[in-house]
Amino acid sequence: MTILEAFKGLVTAFRTLTVLSVPGKDALRFSTALYWFPLVGLLLGVLQAFTACAAASTGWHELAGFVAVLAGVLLTRGLHADGLADLADGFWGGKNREAVLRIMKDPNVGSFGALSLVLIFLLKWIAAVKLVDLHAYGALASGVLLARWVQVLLASTMPYARTEGGTAQAFVIGAGSSHLVLTTLFSTSLLLLLLQADLLLAGIALASALMSALATGLIARRKAGGVTGDVLGAVSELTETAVWVGCCLISM
Repeated sequence: MTILEAFKGLVTAFRTLTVLSVPGKDALRFSTALYWFPLVGLLLGVLQAFTACAAASTGWHELAGFVAVLAGVLLTRGLHADGLADLADGFWGGKNREAVLRIMKDPNVGSFGALSLVLIFLLKWIAAVKLVDLHAYGALASGVLLARWVQVLLASTMPYARTEGGTAQAFVIGAGSSHLVLTTLFSTSLLLLLLQADLLLAGIALASALMSALATGLIARRKAGGVTGDVLGAVSELTETAVWVGCCLISM
């Protein structure tokens, strides 16, 4: 892979995961962008933590927690939340693999999807408020970082579910062990940096992310036969929440 192609991968990663406008051309192989997912996650996490810290200066920590969650939605245009809603509708509304995939492709949000969004954002807000109370802004950013790393984890270890193809197919079919190894090393290093080398807290954050990824992956394998773009979006939301909650529990 040339330096130019690597840079194009970074451009694709930003355009895929954020609303941030970046110059340049997309990568020829979209899987190249996976190498950069943790870096994009780091940037998003730092931005969310910064906005939460700024809002906390008012003394209104509930508002700061809300701002942290809202910033994540605005910076990603709600992409991962949409994936979670589709996954909830498909996994709990479909009676077989074909029905699950068909429902997940439907742009309309059903009752299961709506409930999942209400519950996940409520839990995220509660956790964010607690982390603001603890001044644990590194933990806030860590959840966002690890949420993008687990996307690489599932994309690298599971097959693509749709035989007819889909938006995430180009990312998944080219993913392999090199993506997983390099992003794991990079994400772990960034995690220790964000958490100031607190090994216990880093271990809890990493374990929370792995449990979230394992649970989502197992259910996706059984229900859909693999991953889709919705599954990757959903695991991001679930992991971010799991890491925040895990960090709250260990810090109490």
